[in-house]
Amino acid sequence: MSKGVLIFFCGKMGAGKSTKSREIAQKRNAVFISEDEWLASLYPNSILSLDDYIQCSDRLKLQMKRLVQSILISGTDVVMDFPANTIPQREWFRSIFSEVRAPHELIYIDQPNDVCISQIEKRRTEHPQRAATDTKEMFELVTKHFVVPTSDEGFNTTVVVGNAQQALAD
Repeated sequence: MSKGVLIFFCGKMGAGKSTKSREIAQKRNAVFISEDEWLASLYPNSILSLDDYIQCSDRLKLQMKRLVQSILISGTDVVMDFPANTIPQREWFRSIFSEVRAPHELIYIDQPNDVCISQIEKRRTEHPQRAATDTKEMFELVTKHFVVPTSDEGFNTTVVVGNAQQALAD
């Protein structure tokens, strides 16, 4: 039996990762797993800072890895709406798919800062519960840690710039 494909995303806060991940999950009839949804359910009103997020996210990842691996082994594709915005985050994804020898796709959504900030403002209005964390200040703090994926990392990467899509040059 062939294994499912792990699909995950890189892009600055507000780049459109969640929107794109839902779209791809629906199109591919894949299991969709959202970090934001899990964190909100497990740690309601607990994430007010970047440190809070990191602590809660790290706890979630311990069990999430096993769950995703078991789904991939069953032959089902998994779309993870978890950030792959730093090298350590991408290494966590690598551990998920490589340990079970499953194929993967990294989708990098490249948006300029002004577009991301505009989308964050819109999201904050549509989801008032995110007002504490969806701010320009949080965007700037998180963006300091953002690392664009390179071909040297060895991922099967597709770059989405605006609405255009291309494979990352080797």
